Amino acid sequence: MKWITRERAKVDRIACPWLISRFIDPSPEFLYVPADQVRAEAERQGAVPYDIPDVELGHEGPLGSFDAVMKKYGLPGKDPALDRLALIVRGADTADKDLTPESRGLDAIAGGFQQMNIGDHEKLDREFPVYDALYVYCGGVLPIPTPSGKV
Repeated sequence: MKWITRERAKVDRIACPWLISRFIDPSPEFLYVPADQVRAEAERQGAVPYDIPDVELGHEGPLGSFDAVMKKYGLPGKDPALDRLALIVRGADTADKDLTPESRGLDAIAGGFQQMNIGDHEKLDREFPVYDALYVYCGGVLPIPTPSGKV
């Protein structure tokens, strides 16, 4: 599947691809475009938009896009480590920075990657190990099998 969001990714726009890659879609393609082009490009390319206003996989109230992806794909309650990671991500990506003790740290790490002026796909490559490490810290076990069952 193709997934699309705004360029200049920070927390949710990296965390969601990690979640999608590890638990939902074994061979995803992530597209990053200027914010004003997400909807048109999603339509043109048949991509699923996420982390933009007024889409199914966006923020809703105090919840972030990571929460929306988890809900849509039935993940809450199936993996305590993933549920705990979702809280960390929510705190880092929303105004509730003190939701977990780790949320401010994740926000700082994501902000540092954003300031490095590297492309969004390079951020995915560099930050996925951060989310793997957080998942293990939360009690998860690596390697995480992909949805197809491959490790």
